[in-house]
Amino acid sequence: MKNVEKDMKNEGKGRKKVLWGFIYVVSFIVVFAASAIIKMTYDPVSEKMQVNWNDSVGRVYTDIAYGEKEQNKFDLYVPADNTKKSYSLVVYLHAGGFAAGDKSDDANMLKWLTSKGYVAAGINYTLRNESNQASVYTMSQDIKNSIPVVKAEAEKLGYNLGRLAISGGSAGGTLALLYAYRDADTSPIPVKMVFEMVGPPSFYPEDWTPYGLDQSPEAAADLFSIMSGNTITTDMIGTASYDEAVKNISPYMWIDENSVPTLVGYGKYDKVAPFGTVKHLINALEENKVPYDYIEFPHSGHGLQNDTKLYLKYIEKINEYLEQYMGSE
Repeated sequence: MKNVEKDMKNEGKGRKKVLWGFIYVVSFIVVFAASAIIKMTYDPVSEKMQVNWNDSVGRVYTDIAYGEKEQNKFDLYVPADNTKKSYSLVVYLHAGGFAAGDKSDDANMLKWLTSKGYVAAGINYTLRNESNQASVYTMSQDIKNSIPVVKAEAEKLGYNLGRLAISGGSAGGTLALLYAYRDADTSPIPVKMVFEMVGPPSFYPEDWTPYGLDQSPEAAADLFSIMSGNTITTDMIGTASYDEAVKNISPYMWIDENSVPTLVGYGKYDKVAPFGTVKHLINALEENKVPYDYIEFPHSGHGLQNDTKLYLKYIEKINEYLEQYMGSE
């Protein structure tokens, strides 16, 4: 009888761990996605990227399919001048906490880039929901699979692509970093640079304090299992096996001396994509002597809304990086 009671107690504890793990996962997805949407809709310097879009500037081709999944589509923006032998492509990946958002959210950014003479693409990826097994890893594979199709479609329209810059915000920032560092070697277009804002570059529980993951190994294991697509147990945390399990979603782990020039911006008070994750990215860039600029927003959270002058500086740096590494279009 005592053994039965003991088993029942253990089973009850197990259920509680699963329940709390589920609550943490759901809370994370809801908070991250909602906050990322605020980031997408708030822009303190939007007028700096405002374009009077018309046929003299460029054209947009929407909802081009690159895979079999419903969300495997991209929008392609091309400049009006199609007389050049080669063009540079800038890809921008939308925010949304890996569970929301759409390529159309970044239309202003894409039009601005096209107005500067670049071919631009906004790419959707399969978002996590209650009925699929999408992970940050599968999303990154969506992006990897899309680039050859983007290249082919641009060439059909008469735009041969010779250079690639990839960018994004929040969740899209993480995916941009992954492509730039992990997938550049297999890219059909040479990757020359990456720029992004507030994309989580690492996934160590001790850095994710706003979600209490530093206090709950069970919740951390559950959440990062979903995000990585790998089974992570509590006893793996802090070991080499944990690093291996999250490597394919951790951009900083792929940085080496050949990594592309990098421009990033993060808010010191970011509790959505925790600021504690940023140090791994900056340390890796420093250690491998990768050309980079890091703009820290000392008064801002995830929306970077309290440091307008630094936001303007970030835009200036985008222009500098594009001119230096992508060529003047």
